[in-house]
Amino acid sequence: MIGRREFIALVGGVAVWPLAARAQQPERVRRIGVLLPFAEGDPEGPVRTSAFLKALQQLGWTDGSNLRIDYRRTLGDAERTRRYATELVALAPDVILGIGANVAALLQATRSVPIVFVAVPDPVGAGFVESLARPGGNASGFTTFEYSIGAKWLELLKEIAPGMKRAAVIRSTEEAAGTAQFAAVQAVAPALGVEVSPIGMRDMPEIERATMAFARGPKGGLIVTANAFGFVHRELIIALAARHQLPAVYPQRLFTTDGGLISYGPDFADQYRRAAGYVDRILKGEKPADLPVQAPTKYELVINLKTAKALGLTVPDSLLARADEVIE
Repeated sequence: MIGRREFIALVGGVAVWPLAARAQQPERVRRIGVLLPFAEGDPEGPVRTSAFLKALQQLGWTDGSNLRIDYRRTLGDAERTRRYATELVALAPDVILGIGANVAALLQATRSVPIVFVAVPDPVGAGFVESLARPGGNASGFTTFEYSIGAKWLELLKEIAPGMKRAAVIRSTEEAAGTAQFAAVQAVAPALGVEVSPIGMRDMPEIERATMAFARGPKGGLIVTANAFGFVHRELIIALAARHQLPAVYPQRLFTTDGGLISYGPDFADQYRRAAGYVDRILKGEKPADLPVQAPTKYELVINLKTAKALGLTVPDSLLARADEVIE
């Protein structure tokens, strides 16, 4: 017959054991989906994803440990984007990182899975959020820039190529951002004595035909606005500008390091670092609806002197002094 002391010890052990077992259970692995526009061998992809992963690690999240990350690559193709957005949502992630135009496909696939976005020009105009201060839905993140940057692109192009009188603007016709960026360029063009004309960004043959026709006239230049298609096909667009001897300005650093003349735009690696902070907050229980959309805090001006020399241009010292990076 069991004694009183033995009974108390036995009951106490049973009561304590589940607590100890629960304490020894491994931490639940959280899941993140990432919808990337980059090709597998695109050098910019690892730069940005590494910035994202490093920031997550600093916040206590490590891929392969307490975190699992599923990547899909759209390559700027609309059908792939829709398919992979649906595929990522079906994996039931805790949060998805979307980039640029990819966010539209993600929001078509889900209105419940939290989405953190980067490189989105106009999330309100695109219908991604209700307002910048109060997103209101399942998405929030970081904008690319204000549309006024379009005026800055034309000003920089005129400064580096003062003889330019005509500028072709390569922009998307399928996104509100493409129209707004072109409008910002148009607004400042008369004061700079430049005539501007649009080129659609539906496919490369269209861009090639329109650029060739534009280049037949004198004193021309090229402005490439921010768009996923332009980013994916940047090498072809840069080669097109070189072939027709057109000074061109681009929306981000990578165009210039790949041989473009001049670029001005946000530091995108910094956006990915900041996006990791929003992912962390969502994984800890906050909602995208309560996280305000934020603008870039770091911009980069990059000049390629080798390309300037090939175009017969002398870069003003005043412009060189303002550059964050000069490629020689």
